[in-house]
Amino acid sequence: MALLEAHSAAMDSFDRVLRGVGAEAWHSPTPCREWTVRDLVNHLTAEQLWVPHLLAGATMDDVGDRFDGDVLGDDPLKTWEQAAAAAREAFHEPGVLTRNVQVSSGLIECSDYGWQMTIDLAVHAWDLATAIGRPNPIDPFVAAELLEVVRPQLDAWQGLGIFDPPVAVSRHADAPTRLVALLGRTPYRA
Repeated sequence: MALLEAHSAAMDSFDRVLRGVGAEAWHSPTPCREWTVRDLVNHLTAEQLWVPHLLAGATMDDVGDRFDGDVLGDDPLKTWEQAAAAAREAFHEPGVLTRNVQVSSGLIECSDYGWQMTIDLAVHAWDLATAIGRPNPIDPFVAAELLEVVRPQLDAWQGLGIFDPPVAVSRHADAPTRLVALLGRTPYRA
């Protein structure tokens, strides 16, 4: 599965789950410590707002704090839709994946940034689904691809506060379950 296909599938999964958030759920807790459903959606929406700027060559300083705080406003779904569409379009610009992009950790290949964003979309789709009582929404093919991307990075990511330590699951668990467990989520509900 190619990066852009995986990215689009992960974004679509998050979008489908988000459309199932009822008015009563926006202040519900999520598996992400200290984040409500609204906080989680705000985080992912802000990340999408960064994408067109960074892929166009802006630096972190150029963007500054414009996407800090609440970016969702009064219409979270509409704000998400617009941010996601702009991010998707920016990733599909011809030649963009051959560039470098500046992120908080420094200059990286745009393809690495794309995989990071895909991982975040997938795992937060699971977080959101878990918060509202829905099943794991991660596409098995996306999960299998992301497992290959995540495994070599896992040791370097430990201790950075990005993900909790991996959670043990059955060796027979499906790829979506193994992915969320590898990223420190407890995939089974009590």
